[in-house]
Amino acid sequence: MKHTTKLGIVALAAFAPIINSAMAAPAKTWEVKVRAAYLETADNSDAFSALGIDFASGAVSVEDKWIPEIDVTFNLTENVLAELVLTIPQKHDVFLAGVGKLGSLEHLPPTLSVVYEFQNESGFVPYVSGGVNFTWITNKRLSVAGIDLDLEDYSAGLALGAGFKYDIDDKWDFDASVKWIDLESDVTVGGARLTTAQLDPLLWSLGASYRF
Repeated sequence: MKHTTKLGIVALAAFAPIINSAMAAPAKTWEVKVRAAYLETADNSDAFSALGIDFASGAVSVEDKWIPEIDVTFNLTENVLAELVLTIPQKHDVFLAGVGKLGSLEHLPPTLSVVYEFQNESGFVPYVSGGVNFTWITNKRLSVAGIDLDLEDYSAGLALGAGFKYDIDDKWDFDASVKWIDLESDVTVGGARLTTAQLDPLLWSLGASYRF
């Protein structure tokens, strides 16, 4: 947890000069993106022992699913944009290999990024992004053999992405992207750490954007 928080601070510091220089330029446009995103977790957890069983690494997994995504971007310069990725709280089932479903959790993962677009004469515009993610983990209903499990309340870390948009007309674009998010949480029993679930999800997104 401390590791990911430090990464988030480093990311903000790294992008600060870009943001400061961009803010000196006149703003150009706002853009709203409505997308469907497939959240695919890495499901890397430490090996641990519980219930008299030795569980291998990767035994804890979180449900992959489609989620709605709304992004708001603001042009700082012709090529540099600030992007805020939003969704609604999402419920995911949690599983333990060899045991089954442990329960569910809800999370809200807003992400703030700086986007760089490679402008050209065609309507095809690729871009890359980097920023920070802050995920709130709530409504944790997890247990095994009648013993309650807990997760940390939040996770902060880096968010890196790439994608492209294709101009449909002066206002509308088709947009596709993939983002990697550094997301982890300790799994605890009675306050004692059992394992760390390194989720590190990939977000595969498709949708449309409108400029105004």
